Amino acid sequence: MAEITASMVKELRESTGAGMMDCKSALAENDGDMDAAIDWLRKKGLSKAAKKSSRVAAEGLIGVSSKGLKGAIVEVNSETDFVARNERFQAMVSEIADLALVARGDVDALKAASMSDGKSVADYVTEAVATIGENMNVRRTGYVEVSDGIVATYVHSQVVPGLGKIGVLVGLESGGDKAKLAAHGRQLAMHIAAASPIAVNPQDVDSSLVERERDVLAAQARESGKAEEIIAKMIEGRLRKYYEEVVLLHQVYVIDGENTVGKAIKEMEKDVGAPITVAAFVRFAIGEGIEREAGDFASEVAAAAGA
Repeated sequence: MAEITASMVKELRESTGAGMMDCKSALAENDGDMDAAIDWLRKKGLSKAAKKSSRVAAEGLIGVSSKGLKGAIVEVNSETDFVARNERFQAMVSEIADLALVARGDVDALKAASMSDGKSVADYVTEAVATIGENMNVRRTGYVEVSDGIVATYVHSQVVPGLGKIGVLVGLESGGDKAKLAAHGRQLAMHIAAASPIAVNPQDVDSSLVERERDVLAAQARESGKAEEIIAKMIEGRLRKYYEEVVLLHQVYVIDGENTVGKAIKEMEKDVGAPITVAAFVRFAIGEGIEREAGDFASEVAAAAGA
């Protein structure tokens, strides 16, 4: 019997998209013959994933999970929203979200984690591609943990508990009343879902983003023809406005529409009986940043009809 090497398994997996253990079995069943192994996988319906892997998967679900002082979030993509409504897909995303609590924000560690049937997340998803018939992938994961306080979660457009189109984690450090803190944390998570901040404080904003914004503002200000010292003040004023739009503590709190989030947190502190610090937050929206294919619907219908 031919020796089945790791490189052979890797080659077969890359050419078919089937799971690692299925590729190993295929090679073993066919005495290491690569072409025969490919046919063996095809007959069992396990090589369909390869045909799907080039298609854009920008739909799917965001899953959130929390336990004690930690919370995790994942994005698992599919090609269509129809699949996101599939119960098997939803169960898969829920289980992956729970495993994300152990992966602690490391997507490679998450893909290597074991599902309830013993398969890795990566292999389980590959098999689901073959079964369900659409390209899918575990795109990213996030993690928030606090030492004393709560990690609040919120899911927008929720299809089942913990799964939806936008997911948020927000960690609040506080020694105050945990029940009241959790209620405020959920409202803060709802604000983050709606307002899409990119950082907690101005100093947390990526310096490259700030410099790019400053360059744009400078070019706009110089169009006024004013003196440089006036332009400098104009830039700083407009930069403050930029922070009000993208920095969490500087945004107008959508729950009351009046105070900044920073001021709202001061009011929360009175209610919970202790200082509150926003340790971190993560916000995922399904498909954000994925370049979607621009389809011609009429052509697609014609092709489906055989025209």
